[in-house]
Amino acid sequence: MPITVVKSDITQLTVDAVVNAANKSLLGGGGVDGAIHRTAGPQLKAECAELGGCEPGDAKVTKAYGLNAKIIIHAVGPIWRGGEQDERALLERCYRRAIDLAQTHGCASIAFPAISTGAYCFPHDEAAVIAVNSLWDCLLDVRLVALDARTERHLNNAIRKRGKVQNV
Repeated sequence: MPITVVKSDITQLTVDAVVNAANKSLLGGGGVDGAIHRTAGPQLKAECAELGGCEPGDAKVTKAYGLNAKIIIHAVGPIWRGGEQDERALLERCYRRAIDLAQTHGCASIAFPAISTGAYCFPHDEAAVIAVNSLWDCLLDVRLVALDARTERHLNNAIRKRGKVQNV
């Protein structure tokens, strides 16, 4: 299926799975993580507390509560430390793990934020290429969600390099 770039608030989309750019504790934070926790409601934090955290490059699933989705996939991206500590491979692993979990839970559509590009400082252009390359052959309806024009531009550029772009 094609990858679609959507300039939107990920918490407002209707999809089977919403991916959260989570921190290791899974208990909420700033940016996308905070927005997802606020929109989903306090039950999300309670369920996340039972999961025991998550390591970078991995992901865990919860119910979606107040989101228009079946599940939330909490993917913990790497903190950018200059690219010498396996950050690229860990980010790729986040995207692939999220797809695996979505398929395991019977999802047909999934929305991803730009994992690790906020407080974790992963370069936007590199993160976009990793996202697109990791998701290119996915059989799900994939939406890459950009909150701002810079992220949208980098995602569209990465898709163009692969030969196909769709915007909503």
